[in-house]
Amino acid sequence: MIGMDDLANLLERLCPMYVLLDPTGHISEVGPTLQKLRPEQAMSGQRFLELFELLRPRTVTTMPALLATSGAKLHLRLRDDPQTALKGVIVPLPDGQGAVVNLSFGISILDAVRDYALTSADFSGTDLAIELLYLVEAKSAAMEASRTLNLRLQGAMIAAEEQAFTDTLTGLKNRRAMDHILDRYKAGNTPFSMMHLDLDYFKTVNDTLGHAAGDFVLQQVARVIVEETRGDDTVARVGGDEFVLLFANLLNKERLDGIAKRLIERLEEPMPFNGDICRISASAGTVLSTQFSKPDGAEMLHAADLALYAAKRAGRACHFFYTEDMAHNAVQPTALPRTERPKTGS
Repeated sequence: MIGMDDLANLLERLCPMYVLLDPTGHISEVGPTLQKLRPEQAMSGQRFLELFELLRPRTVTTMPALLATSGAKLHLRLRDDPQTALKGVIVPLPDGQGAVVNLSFGISILDAVRDYALTSADFSGTDLAIELLYLVEAKSAAMEASRTLNLRLQGAMIAAEEQAFTDTLTGLKNRRAMDHILDRYKAGNTPFSMMHLDLDYFKTVNDTLGHAAGDFVLQQVARVIVEETRGDDTVARVGGDEFVLLFANLLNKERLDGIAKRLIERLEEPMPFNGDICRISASAGTVLSTQFSKPDGAEMLHAADLALYAAKRAGRACHFFYTEDMAHNAVQPTALPRTERPKTGS
């Protein structure tokens, strides 16, 4: 017959979270890992049911009732904080000598390892808890790496998409982006206005001062347009010196005309570049989506072109709204009159 001391030594090696109970329900010995949960509180000598709260079955309040649950899974927790949840099974000892309760953390293993700084040495050699923890950590690390990679890929995709929709010289949107936004307006039945702005005398800048000066002028024009429009307006460079402005939910002609006039006025200001002076002006034509029963981007751009062309014919540096008469009276660009303009240079 094995003695109680020998039994305790055996259990300590095989079940480091065991509880050895005497016939009265008092704790005789506990495993070293279980004692780690309360390092400053000796568990030996305490009544088991006063130290642990039995959650299932709840009806157990005495030692005989506890012994009657032999072989059944117990759900319990420590009564004081932290109330670590445990699972266990009780096995009576022969001849009414008491019982052995073998405990484990169950799904609370992660919290227990964190709260009590447990290591593999605190579990039996056959316990898979630590191996499972390693798997959980490996899975978490893999998921974090995957999440980081996905974020990088998303960032790269967003950057590539942004680049695909951006004019590299001015930082404005390009024709592709404008078409995309027009499709969105059409799908959402969003009322909007479209202003087509074209630079006057820009070719003179390129021809006399070179393309570097021309690029500088385009960048300055982009800056001015952005400053004179709202944050949610769309400004796109759709050609060499052509710009399209889209104003969502703005159909007030007085406001639109004011924007066009401010742009024209500011763009007529001389632009110093490397000791020379670049001089341009701008003409603009605007069309409203409400002028069409079913607004179409290409149709509206053509209408804005006609209004822009009318502004060119009127002497440049002015702004016209599209009217149906313009479509009937359209003439070829070769008929544009030429007007005097201060020479570009110093």
